[in-house]
Amino acid sequence: MNMANPLRSEVIKLYKNLLYLGKEYPKGADYFRDHLKKTFMKNKDVTDPEKIKELIARGQFVIKELEALYYLRKYRAMKQRYEENTD
Repeated sequence: MNMANPLRSEVIKLYKNLLYLGKEYPKGADYFRDHLKKTFMKNKDVTDPEKIKELIARGQFVIKELEALYYLRKYRAMKQRYEENTD
């Protein structure tokens, strides 16, 4: 049970980070929040520390993917504005 407390706080931190990143999700914040909650609830009964670490790692990967998606979207918008000004 000693191991569960740091993992619990990591899971909560991951959830909050994903929730924050979901605000800009292309399909909408509500869509993202619903799917995020469903995913976390599906795994709420996992007690194996190794499995929890695996799920946290998957969540970190999703964070990186979201950041890349947002960066690309901002880049495309900036590029489009720049191309409009040069015509």
